[in-house]
Amino acid sequence: MAEDILLKHEDLISELKHYLGNPKFDLIFKSKIAGLTKPEQFLMKMEMTRLSQPIARFIDLRGLVTGQVKPYDHNGKQHFMDETAIEVFEAALKQHGGYTLAVYEAVMNTENNHRVLQRKTTEKIAEQAIDDSLNTNVIKFASYESRSEERMNYSIKVTVEYNDKKSIAASTSDISLSGCKIKLATRYVLKKGHLIALRLVGLEQDFELGLKNGIQYEVVAVENISKEFNHIRLKRTFIENNEAFDNFLESFIHGNKRRYKVNLDNTLDAVVSKGYEQYYIPRVTSLYVFLSKKDNVLYPSLSLTTENNIFIQRYFTDERQNPCLYSVLNEQRINALLLKQAPVKEDYLYTFTHISAGKIYYYSATRNELEQNPQLKNLFLGFGSQKDTWQCFKIQIMPSHPDDSFIPLSLPNTVSKNIEKLNKPPSPRVEGLVKNVKYMVVLTAIGNKTEQQHYQQLNYDKALINQLKNFGHSKSKSAPYLDIVPLEYVNLRSDKRYLYKTNVSISVNDEVVHGLTRDFSVMGLQLECKQPVSLKKGDIVLLSFPDLQKITKTYQLSELKYEVMAVNKSFTIINLKASRVADLPHAGVLFFTQLINSNKDKLKVSEEAPKVPGLSTALRNMVTKSVCQFPLYLHKEGAHFKAGAIGFGLYPSPLHVLLQNFGLLGNKTDLSSIITDEQIVNVITPQIKDLSRQDPPSAFTLVINFDPRKGSISESITSYCIAGEDYNDFQEQISKGLKSNLIFVMRLYISRTGRPDTDYLSNELKYVSQYALHKARELEEALWSVAGVGDIVDITEEALSHLKLEQQQVDQMGHRKLLWLNRLR
Repeated sequence: MAEDILLKHEDLISELKHYLGNPKFDLIFKSKIAGLTKPEQFLMKMEMTRLSQPIARFIDLRGLVTGQVKPYDHNGKQHFMDETAIEVFEAALKQHGGYTLAVYEAVMNTENNHRVLQRKTTEKIAEQAIDDSLNTNVIKFASYESRSEERMNYSIKVTVEYNDKKSIAASTSDISLSGCKIKLATRYVLKKGHLIALRLVGLEQDFELGLKNGIQYEVVAVENISKEFNHIRLKRTFIENNEAFDNFLESFIHGNKRRYKVNLDNTLDAVVSKGYEQYYIPRVTSLYVFLSKKDNVLYPSLSLTTENNIFIQRYFTDERQNPCLYSVLNEQRINALLLKQAPVKEDYLYTFTHISAGKIYYYSATRNELEQNPQLKNLFLGFGSQKDTWQCFKIQIMPSHPDDSFIPLSLPNTVSKNIEKLNKPPSPRVEGLVKNVKYMVVLTAIGNKTEQQHYQQLNYDKALINQLKNFGHSKSKSAPYLDIVPLEYVNLRSDKRYLYKTNVSISVNDEVVHGLTRDFSVMGLQLECKQPVSLKKGDIVLLSFPDLQKITKTYQLSELKYEVMAVNKSFTIINLKASRVADLPHAGVLFFTQLINSNKDKLKVSEEAPKVPGLSTALRNMVTKSVCQFPLYLHKEGAHFKAGAIGFGLYPSPLHVLLQNFGLLGNKTDLSSIITDEQIVNVITPQIKDLSRQDPPSAFTLVINFDPRKGSISESITSYCIAGEDYNDFQEQISKGLKSNLIFVMRLYISRTGRPDTDYLSNELKYVSQYALHKARELEEALWSVAGVGDIVDITEEALSHLKLEQQQVDQMGHRKLLWLNRLR
């Protein structure tokens, strides 16, 4: 039992050993063990007493170490030690004030001891086995930093002095004018904020630096790289005010950076993170709405839209094409949500619309509001779900800061004038638009037909219909302006579009509609019809181009097959792509290819210029800094998909907490217990393998049964994944899990990706290529391997309400889960 306790607090014992012999040891000891139980405190005191006992043991390291052993006399007794052991022995004697058991154990555990080396080999093999299972990358969003100057990879001998410790041997791994990173043995304890003196021994052998007392540095961070060594990140205090040395070091780095290579770690990390971010943000199904504060009132001021989330913005647009989010995200509702204790305030929002006299009116309620009005809950849910416009959203609110709108490149301004220009903060106009932003709202449409049908079965008193007015929103004559900002990212169309107007006839079921082309490309075009058409995505139409037919005799431009890709809400604007018959060439594709190739200097490329340059980037940065979902990336390996990476933002989701609980949220993780290989192959792959980048995401439901009492993640988790909407099949498993386990129900949305937005990364990739072309290529290859990107959203409370479960058990499980999550967050 005592051995177990000492093993449990092994790290604390190692730390306390460093203070043995210190005049203030008793005070330090009491403060360090204050959080332990009385029995644990007693055992720790006994261990320190044991280590402090004077001994007369004979040390003989012959055959036990890799170094050359020689006789060594101490207090009239001859020991046999190598140079490493002698150094440790003398330092320990000075620390402890005599030959104690702590001194003996330090000597017997030097780095070159055969027993220690054997143990390390065993540990390394075990660690390698664990690492082999960690095959999914963890991408920490917006974690990269911008450096003010270039650092050079340069290893030289240095000595460190701090407190009373002199001439501690170390070495640099990189160096810049204002900082460096050194490799230091773990037995020397340095902490953030410590001041040290560094002597550049390796440089002083060849150059006269004029530094009698070394250079003062402050410890910025300590990174453990092995059991033997730490990396200590340092920054200069410049207390020496030695301009001659500064000029020497700056010119030395500039003159040798090609020879010794610039430290690329920061830039490599940034390219990886930014590369995965550029896949995620455009494919998210959630709408991002920013709340500003004016005259002490919060209101929606900006929204960031993508191809995947624009339907939510359009849903909240009335008959006048005016955004109506101001009525749903009203001051009273937002303030109520902000009273919640969690960092991310969450609820479920239910909405439907009613049309009266040609006007659209919105009705909405949150789950919490309905719980407070139980007599109207079934009325709202039962009546509203009968409407075609019924929607259920997950609503999440978190702080958002204007300062987050600026994320500089990971490159220092000193690289080039162009980098210095690109590293400038947003324009005054952009800053003015975001300066009052206080919060960001994430709206995710999570409802489905199965759940809607469940609500439709609720009984309610039809005599209370008039009470629905409590949930209705009137129209405001002076609604606050909502700036709808499309996300700018690489144009992923395979062909450029060209602006061009020409007459076109559309034949649909023996009916002919006339219109004009708005733009065209080799493979498709956009039309504007003179009257609404009854078309939907997937329909096949026949197009004829009477005016274009006059300029060609080679191609027959009548009754050409095209497939409808999208139709706007007014059914007047249609996007189409060429529909081929078997392997026969499409006359329209051939004609437009020749037309474009022959007239590139005359045709105008269709490019949508942003209303406010830089605003989309600013909002994108603010989103990136506050990600609260669980991004998932599927990589393509041959014909198969695999979980290649996950994203980790500022706010961990429940799945992040699950992984963190098992120490699986480092640079790599093992996702196989949460989403199994079998689920990826048999459930997910069939749904997404034939999707294109333009298709909406496929939805899946992920059910996780978690037993927090089990020791490993594979033992504690049972997961189920289905494609589609009906998860009633898991009723029995969920019901059993409610009694003692924790239940998580997640909605997973997966989209196919196109090519990576390398324009977004071009400056960093170009910089990496200058010094390590192979690494730049490896990074690009890794990004090209991403074939699918997903978002996992927690919908537990909403999902469980649709199953036949004992509400008391649901509430008790929810309480246990909340306590468990809060303990780890």
